[in-house]
Amino acid sequence: MTNPAEELLDVVDSRDEVVGTATRAEAYRDGLTHRCVFILVRDPQGRIFVHRRTDTKLFAPGAYDCFVGGVVGSGESYAEAAVREAEEELGVRGIEPVPLFRFLFEQDGLSWFCDMHEARWAGPVSPQVEEVAWHGWLTEEELAERLAEWDFVADGREAYRRYLESRPS
Repeated sequence: MTNPAEELLDVVDSRDEVVGTATRAEAYRDGLTHRCVFILVRDPQGRIFVHRRTDTKLFAPGAYDCFVGGVVGSGESYAEAAVREAEEELGVRGIEPVPLFRFLFEQDGLSWFCDMHEARWAGPVSPQVEEVAWHGWLTEEELAERLAEWDFVADGREAYRRYLESRPS
């Protein structure tokens, strides 16, 4: 497996147009805007896949997240990355993420475009041990409680807030 810090990413401008490339480590160190995908995965009962990130992650080690996903590789489309990331993190094949919306996340000198997706998964999952330390399926009510109690990644919190706001009332 390639060292995640050495993964090559597209660097983008404020319009999400590619202006260069950098390694993931360089993007984080230098605050270069890049691309990420976020996939909210629900089971047949509508529960949401929630997990705790491993302590070895470059960004937000040990924090909780209600999205699977990650960085978009250089030359990769958002749609390709959404499938790849969801399948890798969940340990599944054949998932079909549906695109929802995109926004720019900026905090503490870091920035990336977050391409939001939602997917349904009815089968078993076998989360990637390098990425996921714990996982469970939570109802929206349970997730709301955990968001108040647990340390969630900041971009995931923002993405989930925007996800809830984007749904028809």
